[in-house]
Amino acid sequence: MSESLLTTPSDTAPNTDTPQIPQKFLDPQTGAPDVAKIVRSYLELERKLSTMIAVPGDDADEAATSAFRRALGIPETPDAYDIKVSSDVLDIDPDANGRMHAAHFTPRQAQLVYDLAAERMLPAITDMATEFEAQKQRDCLVAHFGGDAAWREIARQLNAWGTAHLPRDVFDALAATSDGVLALHTMMQSGSPPRLAGAGTAIASITEEDLAKMMRDPRYWKHKDPAFIAEVSDGFRRLYPGENS
Repeated sequence: MSESLLTTPSDTAPNTDTPQIPQKFLDPQTGAPDVAKIVRSYLELERKLSTMIAVPGDDADEAATSAFRRALGIPETPDAYDIKVSSDVLDIDPDANGRMHAAHFTPRQAQLVYDLAAERMLPAITDMATEFEAQKQRDCLVAHFGGDAAWREIARQLNAWGTAHLPRDVFDALAATSDGVLALHTMMQSGSPPRLAGAGTAIASITEEDLAKMMRDPRYWKHKDPAFIAEVSDGFRRLYPGENS
């Protein structure tokens, strides 16, 4: 069947070239465009667009890149990052700051890198250092007692004797260092565990009571103060010179 020549475009399909007004901009009563709503929406869109900063591409000029960095709060130079370090072990790393600055890290992102280092890396490094030091002191004891087999037997005896005759915190403190283990060995051989009463005296005349009191000090077993640990170790060497030769 041939198409009628009497029909007009308006009698067939709607003109798809005409933009369709979204339903939200039509008056629900009349179906006519709500001009006030359209104007408000347009003004809001202009306001939002005026606050947006375009992300510069690889071929962007220096002005566009600088504007983008300023909008994000990125400082002009890497050393202008205001980093707060939460640990005495960590320090500001200029090279790391330079690499973060080149990668457009914001101050908040740069701070997060340091926070994660303190939170995740430091415990692992501390554990590794503790294990390394423990292994080094263990090797000294193996050498002192004449080999692995002899040391294992001595260690078994010291564990049994120490847990039976000493308070747990004192035994743990002694067992944490090679000097402490050697002192523990001397105590076991003499059959005289240290008495925990008494006050400290000068290091030249230190006694078992003094050493026991020092090992209960948080500086020794908790904070691992190197200077204080050195004092305790020196006290063991003075009190038990034969075991440290």
